Amino acid sequence: MRPDPAFSGWPRPLGEGVPPRASHRPLGLTFAALVLLADQVSKWWILDVFRLPEKFTVPVIDGFLHLTMVWNRGVSTGLLTAESDVGRWLLTALTAVISIGVAIWLWRESNRWQTLALGGILGGAIGNIIDRVRFGAVADFIDVKGIPYWSYVFNVADAAITIGVAVILLLSLRKQEENDKVESAE
Repeated sequence: MRPDPAFSGWPRPLGEGVPPRASHRPLGLTFAALVLLADQVSKWWILDVFRLPEKFTVPVIDGFLHLTMVWNRGVSTGLLTAESDVGRWLLTALTAVISIGVAIWLWRESNRWQTLALGGILGGAIGNIIDRVRFGAVADFIDVKGIPYWSYVFNVADAAITIGVAVILLLSLRKQEENDKVESAE
């Protein structure tokens, strides 16, 4: 006869004795799809309808917001620039592997806000992967002016990735503060 797994250290069969957790997968995956759609539609409009590459830069709110065409061959803010085809495909593969990791994390996550943040990161990463495959670089065009020490041009995908990472960091800090309060109360 098999001993009681609660006391013996044996692994429990899946789902046995585990309270049900709310799954926010559909929410996270839907948000990822919406970010991807917004990113790709905005790039289509900028490149094919508005034809920003022919104009290079256009003020939207003079002195604050411009549309400026930049082809980013690296990752965030031009880091890890890939000038060769080999570099481009290695960077694309690295981004794809990271995206798979984010998708697995999203699949396992039970916190609604963290799932939304991961969805934003995943949708943005896939949007930028599509650009690398199609164009060899990522189309960036949102240019915010008038902020000291800020000279970055970005896109919808970059914004979703940045906001998603910020939300995860804030949630982690909040959880750490809660853990610290519990430890100090003991």
